[in-house]
Amino acid sequence: MEESLPSTHTQGDLSASASLVDDSYSADRTEDSQLFLSVPALNQAASYLAQTASYLTQCLPVSGYTGISEEGQELATLPPALTAGGSSLQASSQQSADSSPGEIDYSGSSSQEITGQMAPLRVFQNGASLFQGLVESARKTVRGSADDIGWLQRDQSLPPTEDGSTRFLEILESVRKNEHKLPDSVVYLLVPGLFSNHGPLYFVKTKSYFSKMGLACHIAKIHSESSVSKNAREIKEYIEEIYWGSKKRVLLLGHSKGGVDAAAALSIYWPQLKDKVAGLALAQSPYGGSPVASDILREGQLGDYVRLRKLMEILVSKVLKGDLQALEDLTYEKRKAFLQQNPLPPEIPIVSFHTEASITPSVVTALSHVAHLELPAAADGNPTRIPVVMPLSAAMAACSQLLVARYGEKSDGLVTRKDAEVPGSVVVRPERKLDHAWMVYSSLKEEPKDQADTSQVCEALLTLLVEVAQKRRHEMAMKDE
Repeated sequence: MEESLPSTHTQGDLSASASLVDDSYSADRTEDSQLFLSVPALNQAASYLAQTASYLTQCLPVSGYTGISEEGQELATLPPALTAGGSSLQASSQQSADSSPGEIDYSGSSSQEITGQMAPLRVFQNGASLFQGLVESARKTVRGSADDIGWLQRDQSLPPTEDGSTRFLEILESVRKNEHKLPDSVVYLLVPGLFSNHGPLYFVKTKSYFSKMGLACHIAKIHSESSVSKNAREIKEYIEEIYWGSKKRVLLLGHSKGGVDAAAALSIYWPQLKDKVAGLALAQSPYGGSPVASDILREGQLGDYVRLRKLMEILVSKVLKGDLQALEDLTYEKRKAFLQQNPLPPEIPIVSFHTEASITPSVVTALSHVAHLELPAAADGNPTRIPVVMPLSAAMAACSQLLVARYGEKSDGLVTRKDAEVPGSVVVRPERKLDHAWMVYSSLKEEPKDQADTSQVCEALLTLLVEVAQKRRHEMAMKDE
């Protein structure tokens, strides 16, 4: 009867076996390591796999693995074959007698050898952190802008808003009855939003409407696809030019990014403009930021996976000759940083206006008149104009539905209602469904007779702003007394 094998081996037997394995194994692995290190792409891939394997080693039960303290974790997860030059880290067999458990005796090893041993070990150190980073990145992508929408309203340090919707509707009804109260003691400056340089009819109808009432009205000819800071500088120069030419203060109405640019001008240059500006109205402006811009451009968002950022960069920079910074400035990250450094002065009278897009069949099929094409003169000598139309309402309706489906937030198609409210402003929240493009581009269909048109809405907003400014001056005068 054969004798059973002993259940334990001597330390010398184990050392000899380990030595044979190490000598035969490390020669091949050393050559592989040199290959990985010589090719950067392979080296990065190997590091990534090593980090992932390190995390799995900690999570899954591995035969022969003994858990150790966090300080020694990076040493325990490394097989002897991965050490440089074929050297093995045998903590159990080669540590000195006075060493504490889990410590490794590096006596007799040169600093160069230790460095060579520790270099690959660092690859494993942050395996868990890498996995957590991947999880966080995935969570961030799925949630998108859910945590950012309406952040201004959640900031308790900012002044509250005041609802002016009822008063706005009263003023609008008076305007439709030809009761006009806008003073001619100020100059009205309309600030257009993105892509206004490629929409020659942007605000043109409203400017003509104001001029017929005998009011001085201008459209700021800025490069709307430029950054907020650049446009703020140009608007500041516009205000100064108007003021010195007319000796009248300026009342601003900015639409979309134009409202953000105008607000930035007052925030940055208020000491130079405080005696030249009477107030600011923001219509459908992403003052707090835009989920559309954030989801396309912000790192880790859905736009990263379908190359939307690159496509948008080509569109803005190459086709429209603009600056991608114009869109980046509307992301939540950029808006938070800007408003923290450049808050609006509390003494500025401000009105905020925001709406919700409609998705009715009549709206979806409507075409917006954005420009006109002039053909050569006909036989009678009069040029022929052909309207250039786009289905803007349908695009806004689709974007609005997307934001409702993903975030459950109402919007005009590009700007959520929460992000359009400026802290400390009088807010107009009409129930009428109006998309983002309606404010500046008229539809080919006739406006309903019982509804106000875009120019009348702008007049009502500015009339409300004048009342807010008068009330603000009265309150300040009472405080001084």
